[in-house]
Amino acid sequence: MTLNPQQVLDIAYRAAEDKKATDITVLDIRHISIICDYFLICTGRSSTQVQAVAEHIQDQLEESGVRPLRREGFREGTWVLLDYGDVVIHVFQEMERSFYNLERLWGDAQVVEVSAKG
Repeated sequence: MTLNPQQVLDIAYRAAEDKKATDITVLDIRHISIICDYFLICTGRSSTQVQAVAEHIQDQLEESGVRPLRREGFREGTWVLLDYGDVVIHVFQEMERSFYNLERLWGDAQVVEVSAKG
């Protein structure tokens, strides 16, 4: 089964919520970049939580037949990047999220409301 970017976002959003990630934000960057269509950005309180959130997102998407093209930063657990092609997921610790401030960097992007309903 092939999922569209919105379905990937829905699954990832719910998985992040399952693991108590905070400040979950989705940016639509389709009209300002060719990198991907969407960023999902969220925060964990510790490296352990960041790793748990990233692992749960990856597991939930794999259950739907979607595997990441690449995964970076997992060992350190301060900023994990999961690249699904059209959707790139960033799981940060608070300090790294504030420092890199992707929402400001991609300030022209539209913030997307994602339904967290199952």
